Amino acid sequence: MRSQTVEVTESAGRILSSAIFRPGGKKILAKGHILRDEDIRVLQLEGMAQIWVTELEEGEVSEDSAVVAVSAEMACGACEIQLAPGGRANINATEDGCVLVDDDLLRQINCTSSVVIATVPNFSFARAGQRIATVKSAPFAVAQSDLDGLVQMLKERGPIMQARPIRQASVAVLYTDPGSGDRAKLLFESVLRQKLEKFGVRTAINLCALENEEHVSRAMQQLIRSKPAAVLVASTTAPAGPNDVIGRAMEKIGCKLERFLAPVEPGNLLLMGYKDDVPVLSAPGCCRSLKTNVIDLMLPPLLARYRVSTWEVACLGHGGLLQ
Repeated sequence: MRSQTVEVTESAGRILSSAIFRPGGKKILAKGHILRDEDIRVLQLEGMAQIWVTELEEGEVSEDSAVVAVSAEMACGACEIQLAPGGRANINATEDGCVLVDDDLLRQINCTSSVVIATVPNFSFARAGQRIATVKSAPFAVAQSDLDGLVQMLKERGPIMQARPIRQASVAVLYTDPGSGDRAKLLFESVLRQKLEKFGVRTAINLCALENEEHVSRAMQQLIRSKPAAVLVASTTAPAGPNDVIGRAMEKIGCKLERFLAPVEPGNLLLMGYKDDVPVLSAPGCCRSLKTNVIDLMLPPLLARYRVSTWEVACLGHGGLLQ
């Protein structure tokens, strides 16, 4: 990359090295702007005769080309690339959905000196049109060899980010209480309805059951037959683990236990299992409050029909202190 002062009349097609402002402080042209004939006319009207510009040298690519190339390989799913000024590309969601991020690969890319990437946190819920990542290049130019290395790494190990759409997801809720399932529904229904509406879920199938193994397992089976994105168990009791009533009922219907205990506060006593492809989730106490808790972290990937593993729950500990 070579910088030099040139006559304004000879600057077309070159890269502006620094922003240009009017005396009053209003910006005329931004740094990194590729000068066009109409820009030259504006600069001449401002009384400028010379300008500081940059030119690419052999083996270099422009900042815009670099961020577009990286953006095309780093993300997939329901998203689109939008080029922004200053060697930047934004990635926006095209549908409501969940954003999945490969943290390890993201860190490795960000250790380079050519391009950096910022994303929303893993498992974030994103609305259509929301910016979910931005890619920024080193100013003006990137070495072609560096860019080729980054793109090759992404082709082999990427993408870094996936935008999984949430389409017509349904949630089944099982209200349980040792005395009356209707009592649990009365306590929790309003809170759960508002939590689900945040993620675009307007309706939920629900049943009430006495909190004993037979009633809970029968109700779970009935709800699972509707093939929801997830079954939430809203219990008035705090389970002691997989051996309590909820855990035994899950085992009885053939649920594979995926995780007990989450490094999230509130929501430590998370119990999650899968009956075939349907996740069953119990988080006692988390149905009582609208404040963010483990249910809010787990719902976006589950609604996007993504199978959350025990390792991914363990990774929630970094940032898991919510209040």
